[in-house]
Amino acid sequence: MRKAAGKYGNTLEFGHLVGGEEVLEGPLLERRNPSDREDVVARFPEADKDLVRKAALKAREAFAEWSRTPAPIRGQVLFNLVKILEREKPTLTRLMVREVGKTPKEAAGDVQEAIDTALFFASEGRRLYGQTVPSEMRDKELFTFRRPLGVVGIITAGNFPIAVPSWKLIPAVLTGNTVVWKPSEDAPTLSFVFAKLFEEAGLPPGVLNVVFGGGKGSTGQWMVELMDEGLFQKFAFTGSTQVGRWIGEVAGRNLIRPTLELGGKNPLVVMRDADLDLAVEGAWWSAFATGGQRCTSAGNILVDAPIYEEFKRRFLERVEATLVGNPLLHPEVTYGPFINERFFARWQEHYRVGEAEGARLLFGRGRITRENPYPRFLGDPEAGLYGWPTVWEVRPGTRLFTEEVFGPTINLVKVDGIEEAIAVANSTPYGLSSAIYTNHRHWAYLFKVGIRAGMTSINNATVGAEAHLPFGGVKASGNGGRESGIWVLEEYTYWHAVNEEYSGRLQLAQMDTGYVSPKAPTPWGEVLGL
Repeated sequence: MRKAAGKYGNTLEFGHLVGGEEVLEGPLLERRNPSDREDVVARFPEADKDLVRKAALKAREAFAEWSRTPAPIRGQVLFNLVKILEREKPTLTRLMVREVGKTPKEAAGDVQEAIDTALFFASEGRRLYGQTVPSEMRDKELFTFRRPLGVVGIITAGNFPIAVPSWKLIPAVLTGNTVVWKPSEDAPTLSFVFAKLFEEAGLPPGVLNVVFGGGKGSTGQWMVELMDEGLFQKFAFTGSTQVGRWIGEVAGRNLIRPTLELGGKNPLVVMRDADLDLAVEGAWWSAFATGGQRCTSAGNILVDAPIYEEFKRRFLERVEATLVGNPLLHPEVTYGPFINERFFARWQEHYRVGEAEGARLLFGRGRITRENPYPRFLGDPEAGLYGWPTVWEVRPGTRLFTEEVFGPTINLVKVDGIEEAIAVANSTPYGLSSAIYTNHRHWAYLFKVGIRAGMTSINNATVGAEAHLPFGGVKASGNGGRESGIWVLEEYTYWHAVNEEYSGRLQLAQMDTGYVSPKAPTPWGEVLGL
């Protein structure tokens, strides 16, 4: 690793981490600060297929020893990691603000999520429970055990560069697997430092290998294709639904069950009895936290007809007060820049789509520039890619209503009553997060049992997750796998059934079982004279 002075801190140059060694191999890529593109945060190499293959083979070698390491000892590594992450939280927070453009508040929350996850799973090292099952025969015992799967391939996105990788890496290694991780090219420095902190915590060489690069036509594609060579026994991915479908196809033909955490177009319902001040604040945060660059960001706000105009008035007032700018210089902003040009281009395109569909633009004027100023912008808008907070009125069934945009934009939709609200909420292809604002207990009940989503909040935002609650979606938002909490253990282990014979003879289930035959029936009708 080498360093040189940069505009907001050092520019680091580092390599892949393979088998405990840093490998400076492959053409160099750059990551620039999205808030100020003059600032080079990192230079890092792009892995080719041969290097990814080498990393997988190193992980396979390490699996032989790591899988036999007692689970409480593996858990102790995570207890060590908790202390290290707490120590480094301020540094990781500042680095995240610089590398991906999050606000300090959100960046600190991202790091805290990893701390919480490590703390939860450190204890699971002493609770990887199996079961003792009663046998149907004498002198025999039945048991179940959790066993690690093998080498896990992991690809993560850059919008949660510490939290989301922790959801995958921590349970994977706790359960005895080894890993090849391809982090987002939007957060290489955070990923490199995170992996080095695992090493400091005591993770042996080869258990966690990191290969850098892009997606299609680059390292990410080589990762997926190596499933066909039998180098991965598990694959976990966070990203778009389109890529997730492809990974699912490759995994399926190799009889691998992938964990796919994909996109969302999350509905937030505001009923006529809602606390409007609370609903406005929750809807605003759901829409514009991280500049809408979350898979759980609200996509459509469905407002009950009797309060629609009043909610719209209050919501637009709140949106107009949104602060946007460089979070390194102005930590008080609501959101900063687009994380990358790809997200920005998709967001710009949604203006054209909305206009073509006849959607009504209530607020927003595209990219913030000196010639197109946003009144509450702080900093130099030309230094990065920044977007106006944008609000539309749309109709269900349109592209703007159904497609994920991934930027600071939200749709208002008028509905009439709880049944229509549920039907409209369920009419997108996605099913990740959802929320309803109501004080009517029956309406809240109807929503939580009627919505097709993996997660639901009642009188809270669509965004936000706790480390001990399952995270994941249905429909186009995922394949049913869950991350976080005890539920994720199913994703990184298989059940091993063991029967142990003590009788000294062969006993055959179902055939040698001493089943009890019922006695001759008593004619109770005759006895009772009925």
